[in-house]
Amino acid sequence: MRLSIDVLLDYFVDDSAEVLLQIEAAAMADQRLEQQDLRVYCDNPLRAMSGEEGIGQRTWARASGSFQAEYRAVVAIDRAPVDLSSLPPTAMAELPAEAIPYLLPSRYCESDHFEGFVQSEFAGLEGGALASAIGDWVRENLTYASGSSSGVTTAMMTFADRRGVCRDYAHLLVTLARAGGIPARCVSAYAPGVDPPDFHAVAELWLAGGWHLIDATGMAKCGEIARVAVGRDATDIAFMTVFGTATMYRQVVKVTRLDDAVRNGGVG
Repeated sequence: MRLSIDVLLDYFVDDSAEVLLQIEAAAMADQRLEQQDLRVYCDNPLRAMSGEEGIGQRTWARASGSFQAEYRAVVAIDRAPVDLSSLPPTAMAELPAEAIPYLLPSRYCESDHFEGFVQSEFAGLEGGALASAIGDWVRENLTYASGSSSGVTTAMMTFADRRGVCRDYAHLLVTLARAGGIPARCVSAYAPGVDPPDFHAVAELWLAGGWHLIDATGMAKCGEIARVAVGRDATDIAFMTVFGTATMYRQVVKVTRLDDAVRNGGVG
């Protein structure tokens, strides 16, 4: 699967502030960057560094007044579908160092408050069978509602409200997985078919020696997701963090399946 990605961020930054961007698709074994171009319009030099776990790239900019960023890329994804329910459990003592932090509670994923619920709701399940059941539960018990949450909404609040956006679905899935002893992290991503079109958030769970993507909203297939960044929760994967105040004028995220675009006469 090949994806065309086109992003525009158009903001006004009050006074002067540091801006941290995470909008570039990550170069990884299962997703190859065929083309990539990031342009940031500001008066100060940029500074780039690796993202969490060495995945993706963070870019620092200092902005004052008008601030724009444009990103375009073509990403080839080579990721075979996996039947999660068939994957065996991994004993905690056998987990690699990289997975252990993702067993622990974090700011938006209060997994220590959900252990009793997971034990009762998913009794007898472990490993991939538990992961698959949790993904199904989140998908079936939440309602996707734009504007129903905010930047302070936690997994516990989403669990109580039973509605949210992709970030909330990812937070709750990650939280329940951690409560069940499965390392889980949040992933910012690009994917076609996301409605409304925007930066997308999914979950990634450690099973059978590797990370496996799950989109609890059901909008994105595993083989059509291009990772941008990974982290404990939305704090680590935000596409743009302003250390000050800013006003959004315009934000556009367009992700197109190139094969579909060719059949329909080209990329518009």
